[in-house]
Amino acid sequence: MVKRQFDYEQKVREIRDKLEELNNLSSNMEFDLSQEIESLEEKIENNRERRYKNLSPWEKVLLSRHPERPNSNDYIRYFCEEWIELHGDRHFGDDSSVIGGIGRFNGQAVTILGYRKGKDTRENLQYNFGMPHPEGYRKIQRLLLQAEKFQRPVITLIDTPGAYPGIGAEERGQAWAISQVLMTLSALEVPVIAVVSGEGGSGGALALAVADRLLMLSNAVFSVASPEACASILWKDLERVEDMARAMKITAHDLQRLGIVDEIIEEPLGGAHLNFPEMAEKLKKALQKHLGELTSQDSGELSEERYQKLRKIGEFRG
Repeated sequence: MVKRQFDYEQKVREIRDKLEELNNLSSNMEFDLSQEIESLEEKIENNRERRYKNLSPWEKVLLSRHPERPNSNDYIRYFCEEWIELHGDRHFGDDSSVIGGIGRFNGQAVTILGYRKGKDTRENLQYNFGMPHPEGYRKIQRLLLQAEKFQRPVITLIDTPGAYPGIGAEERGQAWAISQVLMTLSALEVPVIAVVSGEGGSGGALALAVADRLLMLSNAVFSVASPEACASILWKDLERVEDMARAMKITAHDLQRLGIVDEIIEEPLGGAHLNFPEMAEKLKKALQKHLGELTSQDSGELSEERYQKLRKIGEFRG
């Protein structure tokens, strides 16, 4: 049976609850087990460190989908001294799975665009589980062109299983809307920094990943399709999803070795959701560094370097 959720922390909590119960019982019985319990706690923590340093690609996929993982809303609230959300594509409507607007980041006006997942069933339904419709991508394109007009750097936050695959989305031009965003980002004359903060799936993720710098959180993944989809299509066997996740090279460290990712931001032990302030502060400092480097370049240099960066992806060396 394929695992659907990374449940290691739940097991650790259960063990610690038992130790706490044992500690309370021993105190009531005037039987001191504090040293033994302290030793067991140390062993648990050592085991956690080893465990998280050796996660398999499939376990990272599960961790990237954790329902408590910080979303774009969380990061925007942490980063921005001021924030104005903008809505609508001026053609059809507003897609709430895409959040976009103008923020003041480290004293500088920036445009921030991201995918929005929910933290519970109600929010997931409201945000369509982070899967944008064509109007979401048209909103992205509108705000990208606005950022260029007013010379604002762009930050994108990527956490989506992919674009919504429904009939209505196809009827309204899903593929065309994504292609327009890709073209716009490729030629944009302001700095663009993309961050894969969770699950970067399919063309939906790629739409916000054409950038001067691509950053990834250490437990995030970035792939052309989900491991489940690839295992079903190529091997006709969903039970081989773990093998497929390994073969696809979708982790941050794999992609950095391939020259696609520019920097990996290490997550706190156990994942970004277990210590959001630490995670957000690390990411904020990385963004400050890259923004400082990119804003010192003129638009011609930015365009040429972005072009060369994209041309090198998939380069064959005999």
